[in-house]
Amino acid sequence: MQKLIFAIIAATALNGCDQVGQKLGLEDPAKKEARMEPEAKAVGSACRQSGRAIEDCYAIYGWLPKAGIYAGWREMDEYMRENKLETVAPQLPPPEPPGAKKKKKTDKPEAEGEAKVDTKIDSEKKAEKH
Repeated sequence: MQKLIFAIIAATALNGCDQVGQKLGLEDPAKKEARMEPEAKAVGSACRQSGRAIEDCYAIYGWLPKAGIYAGWREMDEYMRENKLETVAPQLPPPEPPGAKKKKKTDKPEAEGEAKVDTKIDSEKKAEKH
């Protein structure tokens, strides 16, 4: 009887580990890579079509699996060569990787106004010397 109770408690505890892991946001690395693979292939294809080097793609999209990026880049390269397609220049800058700090713009109209006045005064002084 004790063995049965112990088996039930052990089964419940093991099942609970998965639920606790999900609540904490933990994910199995193999499942995560399988989930990210299609996105990495799409990114690799887009990088090739936009004319980016594979190394640049790896650097920009460091959080994606490199194997997926390479597979997508290679497939798009073959496709573009077969169909004699030209690269398309990207219109937007590359996105920042997750966790990267964003630059804050500081709007100080007074400081800019002072700088403009100073440069104007400096240019007047230079004109007087010549």
